[in-house]
Amino acid sequence: MSTSSVTASDSGPSARTLVLDETVPARAPWSAVVRAGDQLEIIDLHGNQAVDCLLYAADDHTDRYSAQATIAAQRNIFLTTGSVLLTDAGTALMTVVADEVGNHDTVAGACSQESNTLRYGHHTRYQHACVENFLAEGMKWGLGKRDLVSNINWFMNVPVEADGTLGIVDGLSAPGKKITLHAEIDTLVLISNCPQINNPCNGFDPTPVRMVVTA
Repeated sequence: MSTSSVTASDSGPSARTLVLDETVPARAPWSAVVRAGDQLEIIDLHGNQAVDCLLYAADDHTDRYSAQATIAAQRNIFLTTGSVLLTDAGTALMTVVADEVGNHDTVAGACSQESNTLRYGHHTRYQHACVENFLAEGMKWGLGKRDLVSNINWFMNVPVEADGTLGIVDGLSAPGKKITLHAEIDTLVLISNCPQINNPCNGFDPTPVRMVVTA
């Protein structure tokens, strides 16, 4: 559902106005433009659910989230409170202003039918995956495969070993945990509520997440 007249918190000076409140089903995509100054809360309803995310300047989709620029600027491959999500041009798209989990992945990328086949066997070839979610949802905004870049994996736990090996292990999140993003400019947010069932990133059981935008 969505609304523009409901107060997001009970009372007090921190009360914000609810712009949008939607539940994204397990395995499904989602998108919206979050206006400058608005905040997006991504809520892990059941815990241990990875949420793949891409960001674009709403008025210029070629100015898009860059994992490389973001990592270099903050000198950290993980995202948490204070992380500024940048484009290659240095545009600040969104800032993480609150984080109840404390560690979010920038390097593991999005699952795809091709990567599933390579990692888990040909029997997974027809399983739904995040790249396909991004492509289907991106079409609504005129985006295609060339517009997909390295993405953020909210709530996904990807430790890096001393030799550089990446692991995908049980998440650090729990039911109701959330991350809050402040839009620095009008930002198109593209989400794949990850459908992966072949590794622990979703606890082998994809579940819904909730997206709340407040002004």
